[in-house]
Amino acid sequence: MLELAVFLCGAVVMVLELTGSRVLAPYLGTSIVVWTSLIGVVLGSLSLGYWWGGRLADKRPEPRLLSRIILLAAVATLLMAGLKGLILTYLQNRANLHLATLISTVALFAPASVLLGMVSPFAVRLRMENTAQSGRTAGNLYALSTVGSIAGTFAAGFWLTAVLGTTNLLLCMAGVLVVASACVHRGDLPAKFAALALIALGTAALGLYDAHLRADVGLYDIDTPYQRVLVYNTLDKQSGERMRVLSTGPEGVQSGMFPARPEALAVAYTRFYRLAAHFRPDARRALMLGGGGYSFPKYVAANPQEFGGGMRMDVVEIDPGITAIARQHFELGELPGITLHHDDARRFLNRAKTGEKYQLALVDVFSSHLSVPFHLTTRETLAALSESLDADGVVLVNCISAAEGPRSAFYKALLATYRAVFPQVESFLVLTPDDPTDFQNILIAAFKSPAAPLLTSAQPDLATMLATRYVPPAALGGPPALTDDFAPVDHYLLGL
Repeated sequence: MLELAVFLCGAVVMVLELTGSRVLAPYLGTSIVVWTSLIGVVLGSLSLGYWWGGRLADKRPEPRLLSRIILLAAVATLLMAGLKGLILTYLQNRANLHLATLISTVALFAPASVLLGMVSPFAVRLRMENTAQSGRTAGNLYALSTVGSIAGTFAAGFWLTAVLGTTNLLLCMAGVLVVASACVHRGDLPAKFAALALIALGTAALGLYDAHLRADVGLYDIDTPYQRVLVYNTLDKQSGERMRVLSTGPEGVQSGMFPARPEALAVAYTRFYRLAAHFRPDARRALMLGGGGYSFPKYVAANPQEFGGGMRMDVVEIDPGITAIARQHFELGELPGITLHHDDARRFLNRAKTGEKYQLALVDVFSSHLSVPFHLTTRETLAALSESLDADGVVLVNCISAAEGPRSAFYKALLATYRAVFPQVESFLVLTPDDPTDFQNILIAAFKSPAAPLLTSAQPDLATMLATRYVPPAALGGPPALTDDFAPVDHYLLGL
């Protein structure tokens, strides 16, 4: 039974580490800084646990003591589930990203990781019967722990996270550790039953709290196969109208809808995609990379007259969970002329460049300013995108950055990349056109034709959007074009 405990503890270590990214994402994002802190803290904690567990095992090689250590790890995991929201909410805006991620990962993940790190060396000492087989004993138990870690990695990554959700998965792991504790030593039954009772109480309390949030602000905390998503109700800052939003990162929202007007474009940058009809009024076939709440596809389907009487559109969204959320919470129904594809945008482009050409491409694949899939920003991706367009094809891409100043590196790099592929590129500052140093949505419009695009319109709303045109300084400077080999977008966005 000791071997089973070692296997289970190894599995829990990796489940907690993978779940850690989901725990941190809504508050701190999923940038390289977050992953660095998470991996570094867990590895450091395990190392401390190995050292401490070995020393303690030499002094007191007792199964009962190891059982209590695992039981403490169960309690630490339970506390992680209960306190994560409080700790992360407090730290989110009270420290810079580096310090906030480091403190939060230490506070949440270090205690359980240290205790779980103690298990393998302690188990080796308990199984050590003679020095002639000490190497084999240690190798077998560490291999078993690693096999458990592999099983936990695949189970959490492919199945458990999406099925159970972040909080429930942490609670389940606490229960698994109680079982592992019992495998090592069957005594201390009152303590084990007390731990199980605490887990049951925590599950009930957190379930009631979630129900309260859903009733109060319509908050849904949803884990998909690819990410953690928050859906909640709020008020539009400009109009005061009731709004339902979808968020996958710590700043801003990635999709929004007015429940009273579900086909309207509720988020400012999505309204700028209407420039597609201005730049290509003859477009009959469009590609959209990134579905989110499917705001613009719904708008296109509801307003066919704006797009020449109707337009066929392929929408590529990697996460089927996002589509399910859009159907449940954002009134996504069947859209005439619009086809949904669940695929990675880069893979889709590699196939689409040899098929029927598009006239328009709309790119909205950046989950938040801290969650940018770098492989969709590179010159190689844009070359494939260009090949999928006809000779006069137009690309509209949502970029989250500043245009000037210390937080402008990502915009400058992305602009340089589009200029390396497309002969004409324009920029429009969505939120604060008078302040290019403000961190905001920037719409980049790229044109496959070398002819100058029309930058005026008789329609007042489109003319207002076109008036936000930003002309970068002649000596722009900044990073080089992004490539598959060199695309440090996380560093650019974080100012590293």
